[in-house]
Amino acid sequence: MTLRQAHDARVDGLPGGGYAGPARHVAIIMDGNGRWAKKRLLPRAVGHKRGVDAVREVVRAARHMGLEALTLYAFSSENWKRPEDEISDLMGLLRAFIRSDIDEFAANDVRLKVIGDYKGLPADIVTLIEDALARTAHNTRTTLAIALNYGSQQEIARAAAAAAAKGDVTVAAIEAELDTADLPPLDLLIRTSGEVRLSNFLLWQAAYAEMWFTDVLWPDFTPGHLREALEHYATRERRYGGR
Repeated sequence: MTLRQAHDARVDGLPGGGYAGPARHVAIIMDGNGRWAKKRLLPRAVGHKRGVDAVREVVRAARHMGLEALTLYAFSSENWKRPEDEISDLMGLLRAFIRSDIDEFAANDVRLKVIGDYKGLPADIVTLIEDALARTAHNTRTTLAIALNYGSQQEIARAAAAAAAKGDVTVAAIEAELDTADLPPLDLLIRTSGEVRLSNFLLWQAAYAEMWFTDVLWPDFTPGHLREALEHYATRERRYGGR
């Protein structure tokens, strides 16, 4: 069974498994911006800015490493609890990132996708996002999915409600309504900064994903670290509950 056949089989019934081989879809919980700044006696805003620089490098690397999809946890539905000045800084960085990088996405065949309730963000950011989504909609080399105002429990609840409205609530019916329905199944979930939890991120999609945790703070995470994670993933044996 090829890797692609193994992934396809998961939708209809979990396969027997085998060595993972190349990953198609990787997700990252980008954690540690604040601690990176604190260690250097810098404002948290500087840590977030350096985190955006790391995003840029990792996205470029993902494209060159052949990933079909990269999903990044940028702003959770719980992050609204943070101080207003920090939220304002994060929104400013998001505006700047979209404006500065959309030309590169378009030129390099990267499709931008947003998961989560992004329409709950400030109106000007919603407009920027929708323009960027439209501009890159037909790109096919790599999909960059950014989780904005995202919470996995809320996503599952929405998907289950949508499935119920259409008929039977089954695993396949719920999966078809998830924000990630048009992406390959999640292969590998990475979390930086030494924390070992999912923090309401891709709970459904991570059911049989492999996990890779690192003590590296997100601003220090490099394409080399991504390659290390992918090489480690390729050696893992995926059983999907079998033997």
